[in-house]
Amino acid sequence: MSPTYNFHSVRTRNPNLPVLLFLHGFLGNVKDFNRIISLLSEKFDCLAVDLPGHGNTQVNAKDEFYSLENTANGLICWLEELNIKRCFLVGYSMGGRLALYLALHYPQYFQKVILESASPGLKTEKERTERYVSDVQLAEELEKLELEEFLTRWYDRPLFKTFKEHPDYKTILARRLQNNPTELAKSLRWMGTGNQPPLWDKLSTSEIPLLLLVGELDEKFIKINREMANICSTARLEIVPGCGHNIHVENPQRWVQVVRGFLLS
Repeated sequence: MSPTYNFHSVRTRNPNLPVLLFLHGFLGNVKDFNRIISLLSEKFDCLAVDLPGHGNTQVNAKDEFYSLENTANGLICWLEELNIKRCFLVGYSMGGRLALYLALHYPQYFQKVILESASPGLKTEKERTERYVSDVQLAEELEKLELEEFLTRWYDRPLFKTFKEHPDYKTILARRLQNNPTELAKSLRWMGTGNQPPLWDKLSTSEIPLLLLVGELDEKFIKINREMANICSTARLEIVPGCGHNIHVENPQRWVQVVRGFLLS
């Protein structure tokens, strides 16, 4: 019988260095952190994984196993299979929400955690219901539209203005087109913000150091992360100048400088 998840991953494989696990955002895959990994591989054994619904990872079970909670449990089992008892963890956007869930529910596996443009979810049932309806509508668009048209609409959001202006945007867009729209739709329905269990009440229980990275131009997430930092005594907020939501693409050198300092201190 095949396992629930066949996680596809890439790894720099230096057994003498501490493991640094990367979780990409919605529409991404293992290649999203390539530039970052090239700058950090001298200090860390870098491991990037395709999340359910993305890249070449396969889910051999019902759609509910695309959810954040089930994915988190699957990743812990996968780390055990790899004999990784503790590691550092990075999560961007959707991957950041997953990374925070992992940090709060499985703290014994993680030494320090970097959350880039992440959130603890929505606070009220009303907000979650409204967002879930929106996520389902987007999932239906994914299933009806050509993927290229969906991506054009997705990146027209103000959140991604500076990302769209970046020289690497077209290259990244071409990589996004390699995803399977049906699989992406499952991810939206099950791991979207509307279906995520809120983590606000657990933030104050954090046992491990958290670095909260947000871009100076990402006003929505600056507000969210300032509140997170006020609640969580182990969290440190870093606002990166001149960046929007996608900091590791827009300013990888500054990203690496801040993260390296945090991890090695």
